[in-house]
Amino acid sequence: MDKIGTNSIVTRRIGILPIEGFALMSYASLVEPMRAANLLARRPLYEMINISTSMAPIGSSGAATITPQATISDELKLDYLFVVAGGDPTLYNNRGVINFLARTARSGVQLGGVSGGPIILARAGLMNGRRMTVHWEHVGALAEISPHLLIERSLFVIDRDRVTCAGGTAPIDLMHALIARHHGAPFARLVSDWYLHTEIRPSGDPQRSGLVERVGSNNAAILDAVEAMETHVAELLTLDDLAKIASLSARQLNRLFREKLGRSTMGYYRDLRLDKAQSLLRNSPLSLTEIALATGFASSSHFSRVYSGHFRQPPSRYR
Repeated sequence: MDKIGTNSIVTRRIGILPIEGFALMSYASLVEPMRAANLLARRPLYEMINISTSMAPIGSSGAATITPQATISDELKLDYLFVVAGGDPTLYNNRGVINFLARTARSGVQLGGVSGGPIILARAGLMNGRRMTVHWEHVGALAEISPHLLIERSLFVIDRDRVTCAGGTAPIDLMHALIARHHGAPFARLVSDWYLHTEIRPSGDPQRSGLVERVGSNNAAILDAVEAMETHVAELLTLDDLAKIASLSARQLNRLFREKLGRSTMGYYRDLRLDKAQSLLRNSPLSLTEIALATGFASSSHFSRVYSGHFRQPPSRYR
């Protein structure tokens, strides 16, 4: 394993779809960590492609403009596609873009929305049954337009093949989580340090200290692993994935969890997912099958069996 936590030299292709009037800080907070990762690794870990409806420059919320390298009509092989929007995205209704997003989703690309971008994903019908977040300015309007959506007041949410982020400086924290998953937590910290962003915030909490209090340990490896668990509730990480993020072997990580928290690593992960499932049972209209998928269980029957064993009652009775 090399200094950035991986032997792979795969370059991930990241599509950025800035909507006219997009939030400039949100855009910069999203793309700059990837640029720094390439610089620090001395090889192209991320290839960023700005996409639009045409090749005309795209104006931001400030004086800057972005020149696209591709259009929505091009054949693009992407790993991620992020929509970045500002202004009032509830009014956005470009059918060409909506159709492009739907096609991209069907092709298996991970879709993301930043600042007002999650609203555009929601308007395209691509956030149904998935947890999401959005900039606080838009929460009320989105909840009124689409009361069925699972909106969380978090910095960012990763739910299977959807990534949503509140915008502002929060994309720096999002990219820390993604870079940590791709290349390990130590390398991700190097990228964050590059921007003097030394207080990394977990997805659901604005302060690192909140994670320490919640977990009951200040061990860095445990915190890195738990932060990754909280980020990946639906799309499960393996023990090897978590060990890589924590820069330990799987055996060392398990030993730490048992010593400090009294549970195995994956046992802690399962309990965390069950707590999230209980919250969804209490606060959302989702069916048991939808909740099972949103918390990483393969089926409603599997979810019900594990939930009943943990909470001593079936999820249907709790609801």
